[in-house]
Amino acid sequence: MSAFVKIKAIKHSLSSSESKLATFTLDSPNAVRDLSSQELANVVGVSQSSVVKFAQKLGYKGYPAFKLAVIDALNRETPNTQLHGKITLNDGFEQMADKLLSSKISVLNETRNLNELVEFEKAVEIIKNAKRILICGVGGSALVSKDFSFKLQKLGMMAIAEADGHVQLALAATFNESDVVVAISESGATREIVNVVNQAKDNHAKVISITKYGATPVSEPADVQLYSVAEEASARLSSILARTAQELIIDMLFIALTQASRPGRKLLEKTNEIVSQFRRGGSGTQGS
Repeated sequence: MSAFVKIKAIKHSLSSSESKLATFTLDSPNAVRDLSSQELANVVGVSQSSVVKFAQKLGYKGYPAFKLAVIDALNRETPNTQLHGKITLNDGFEQMADKLLSSKISVLNETRNLNELVEFEKAVEIIKNAKRILICGVGGSALVSKDFSFKLQKLGMMAIAEADGHVQLALAATFNESDVVVAISESGATREIVNVVNQAKDNHAKVISITKYGATPVSEPADVQLYSVAEEASARLSSILARTAQELIIDMLFIALTQASRPGRKLLEKTNEIVSQFRRGGSGTQGS
C-alpha cells in the first residue's frame, strides 16, 4: 500500500504535529527522501519523537522504513488526475463532468491501493464457504449492500440485505460460526452496524468489514478488514464518491467469487440467459 495513500486515508484523525508531518510529506515528498528524522523534525517544527510516532502510526517500524516507503511511492507514482478545485454551483456542465470523473478515478485508484491481496483472498474464502451471508449498511451503504446481495444471489448464495437496523440486528442474533456478516460503513462507526458486528461476534459468526482506512468500531472486531476511501464531510454530495469506492470493493469480491466457483458461474450463466430470453420476448407470456 502506498505511503501517500495511507497518509491521505488517516489525515483527518492525526494530531497537530502528525498533521504537519502529513502535509509536508504529501507536499514535499522529494525532500523527505533526503532528510534524517531529526532534520525532518526541525524543518516541520515538531519533535523527533513525533516523527517516529508518525511513522509507526502509518504501520512502519520506524523512520527508516517510512522513508523507504516514501521513496518507493515516488518511484511508482502516476500523474495526479485530480483537477484543481471542487465542483461548484458556477461550474459549467463540462467542467462539472470533468471534475466528477477525475474525482471518481482518483477514489477508485486510492481504494484499490488501500487493500492488500491477502485480505481479499480471505474474504472470498469466507463468503464462498458461508451458509448464510448478511450484508448490512445504512443510508448510502444500504444501497451498496442491496446491490451486493443481488450479485451473490445470482451465484446461488444465501445473501440477505435489509436496510432496517433492527431487522439487521435480529438476523445477526440468529447467526453462528457457519455464517458471515459483511458490514459496510463509510465512517466505520455507524451505531446500527457496530451493534450488528458485536452481535455477530458474540455468536461466533465471521465478520468482513468495509470501512474507511484505520481502526474503527466496525473494523476492529472483524475477521477481514477491507477499506474504501471515505469522503470529507465538507465535500459530501450524497456520498457519491464513498459509494463509488464501496462499489469497487463489492465488484472485485463478486468477480473473484465468480472465478472461484464453478457452480456459481453456471448459475450466473443460467440467470443471465433467462433474463435475456425475457427481454427478447421469449418467455411465452403475453400482456393483457
